[in-house]
Amino acid sequence: MTFCGRPGAPAVVPRGGDRAGPGQRARRPRGSPRLPLRARDISPLLKDPCSFRASIRLLANHLKETHGGKIDYIVGLDSRGFLFGPSLAQELGLGCVLIRKRGKLPGPTVSASYTLEYGKAELEIQRDALEPGQKVVVVDDLLATGGTMRAACQLLGELRAEVLECVSLVELTSLKGREKLGAVPAFSLLQYE
Repeated sequence: MTFCGRPGAPAVVPRGGDRAGPGQRARRPRGSPRLPLRARDISPLLKDPCSFRASIRLLANHLKETHGGKIDYIVGLDSRGFLFGPSLAQELGLGCVLIRKRGKLPGPTVSASYTLEYGKAELEIQRDALEPGQKVVVVDDLLATGGTMRAACQLLGELRAEVLECVSLVELTSLKGREKLGAVPAFSLLQYE
């Protein structure tokens, strides 16, 4: 019997094949006026605990190999980065810091605005979330145009934190979002045009 990583929990293995991994669980969404046709729906991956766990472990293994014990915090981006950020932080034995949409965090904050495919938005982080010089990795579900991750890197720079890398589950390579990150390295598990 095959197990998906939960002690004692059997995985359902489809006839004639292995359990689907993260790549088989990201699908094209049906048409939506606010979503570009090239977007990917990660709902099937989140619904399948084995695929979700595999994606977290793959991201964690990449960060361990690339940065060893140099990471102080994982930074999760509002909103789907909140699904991956805390899980990745747990896997690595680290804390998680949140960057949220404007008006969602208590206390003094620092903000940055950025452009989306369909408008403008603003992100905030609590002013005391990090100490100067702390090393962080930014996590989100998707790297598309790069605007959200670039704004997050700006905010972290204002707090004088060092962004080691930006990681995502999915990257839409045709949108060239990683170019907007400048010198900050980017890593994604799945790449689509």
